[in-house]
Amino acid sequence: MSDTVIRVENLGKKYIIGHQQQERYTALRDVIANKVKSLDGLINPKAKVENPAFEEFWALKDVSFEIKQGDRVGIIGRNGAGKSTLLKILSRITEPTQGNIKIKGRVASLLEVGTGFHPELTGRENIFLNGAILGMGKVEIKRKFDEIVAFAEVEKFLDTPVKRYSSGMYVRLAFAVAAHLEPEILIVDEVLAVGDTQFQKKCLGKMEDVGKEGRTVLFVSHQMAAIENLCSRSILLKSGEISFDGATKTTINYYLQDLDNSTKNTNISTLRRSGSGSIVLTKFSLEDLNGNSLIAICSGDDVIFVFDYEIPTDKLPKNVSLGFSLHDMSGQTLSILYSDYSGTTFSPQSAKGQIKCMIPNFPYAPGRYYIGIRILENGIEADWPKGFVGSIDVESGDFYGTGIIAHSGIGSVLIKGNWHLLECESVNI
Repeated sequence: MSDTVIRVENLGKKYIIGHQQQERYTALRDVIANKVKSLDGLINPKAKVENPAFEEFWALKDVSFEIKQGDRVGIIGRNGAGKSTLLKILSRITEPTQGNIKIKGRVASLLEVGTGFHPELTGRENIFLNGAILGMGKVEIKRKFDEIVAFAEVEKFLDTPVKRYSSGMYVRLAFAVAAHLEPEILIVDEVLAVGDTQFQKKCLGKMEDVGKEGRTVLFVSHQMAAIENLCSRSILLKSGEISFDGATKTTINYYLQDLDNSTKNTNISTLRRSGSGSIVLTKFSLEDLNGNSLIAICSGDDVIFVFDYEIPTDKLPKNVSLGFSLHDMSGQTLSILYSDYSGTTFSPQSAKGQIKCMIPNFPYAPGRYYIGIRILENGIEADWPKGFVGSIDVESGDFYGTGIIAHSGIGSVLIKGNWHLLECESVNI
């Protein structure tokens, strides 16, 4: 008998996206016209009837792969690549639009905080509920009960309804249940990022043990180090399709190279985005203190981030806050800064302009970093491009002001400190 436990063939998942209409009201003639168009589509199926209010979006398209028993497989890709959709389909939470899936064995999933738990039931009751869903008997669940509680470290709150748990407690218990109730296939999404670092290490160790026991693990994460340590094979998704499938190290290198190339060639206007659109980003660039454009910067330099914007309507926005995030080569978020963190908001008076942010003594080690942005108006999202809007190349510089050049390989963020030696008086014995 074949040791293949998951077989996916030509899998596709389509969603219909609704677009907000700009009309203030819908007239009776518009309703009649839309009904006639719909009727025409029924009478003449070959006639293509387009509805601008809706758009087809394929979250997954023509995805095919096989996974053997005992494999530990990483699923990687940028936000919106289709990773979570794939796991929901494999977990039988979402039905595919097309394609076939064959799964052999019991599946336990940890996809997002709250999945699989009933909020009104206690932690104790949810352990038994999840075990029953997995097809386990009461005796079998009791045998694993103490081990689950000890791993989750929520013994004091075991008889409390889980709706009162913090997100960290929720995830600890959910992972403990999913990993210990002996599923043949364990599926874990990025949800582990909610937990603290110590618990993440604990979970990764448990998933490694599960794999060594001959059970199968599918793991989605933006932490490339965790993927590389846990998974021998990884699948790279890009725009809902498999871009690469192979050894984890090779797949990660392919992902980082593709991320780098796509970011260098980013056309901000083509990025998928959300928000009201009352003000939109059109360009990101770097300047020095004299207003000269920069291609690269040095650690310790004073640098100005420049964000060009446009206002597409006659209504000028008020109380605008712009935020940006910096990410490393693997996409991990290193820092986030919004203008209103320091009490600064803007009320533009013209349709085009720039918002600038000066970063003194730029505190990043040599390397390439990616930047994302989000604009708020009165605390409400105005523009959020789904992807990086540019990259920043940092070279070695005199960050410490001592003539000692900071080299790569010392982490991402550079810090300064004031050093003192305090000596105690010698004691003669």
